[in-house]
Amino acid sequence: MEMRGALARLRRATGLPVAFGGLVEPGRRRMRISELNGAATPALRGLAVTSGNGLGGKAVALARPCAVTDYSLSRQISHEYDTAVAAEGLRSVLAIPVVVRRRVRGVLYGALRTAQPLGDRTLNAAVDVARDIEQTLAVEDEARGLLAAARPEPRTGPAAGSGAGSGAGWEQVREAHAALRALAPRIADPLLRAELLLACGLLTRGTPPSAVALAPRELDVLAYVAAGATNAAAAERLGLRPETVKGYLGSAMRKLGAHTRGEAVVAARRAGLLP
Repeated sequence: MEMRGALARLRRATGLPVAFGGLVEPGRRRMRISELNGAATPALRGLAVTSGNGLGGKAVALARPCAVTDYSLSRQISHEYDTAVAAEGLRSVLAIPVVVRRRVRGVLYGALRTAQPLGDRTLNAAVDVARDIEQTLAVEDEARGLLAAARPEPRTGPAAGSGAGSGAGWEQVREAHAALRALAPRIADPLLRAELLLACGLLTRGTPPSAVALAPRELDVLAYVAAGATNAAAAERLGLRPETVKGYLGSAMRKLGAHTRGEAVVAARRAGLLP
């Protein structure tokens, strides 16, 4: 998760001087505060917050935003973490859960060092930041699922050397290739993005290197055309306008010396640009 950047955005959006947060540990009912922004001490760093305990734990348990006007005096929460909160001098605090597919994946906190109500504008701005992270996580989850599906399995038996470029199985490979190429620019995690692009290369392995150089977006569009998508469908999946997709496709066709969409796909496959 892009937690560090999210905390900076939360401070800008809300005007709160302190922000911190962390991820829910896989397979456990607790989250650990891993990032601080605007903190004066390291008191909160590494703090493990159990679901249901404190403000953040309440946000995890309920899967909804929670806020208190004066943390140490609040009767709405339990007080297992008062020492760390007091060491940082925090009073008014909000906690926003990051929820993906009904599962809490992390918590964003924002805080003041004075006891005053945090209004709806502040809360809504913090929720918007959490929604951005949720979308990023959902995309990365989809990317990992596609990676798992696209990894080539060893071919065994008499059919191992035949039918490599045809059949329903190969169409699934082409669809995975198109989806991976579409997702790559949207991935914030550089390692995952590199792995996606590597997987795209693996799916075209075994064909000779191409002398034709297509721009990344030209190849993205062509990958969807190869999977049977219309310009409109490719535009929706890539987050582009249909006219833009048409322009990229036309440019790719010229580079490949093709006069139709089908010819462009065949030429790209022969050049090792598509599976």
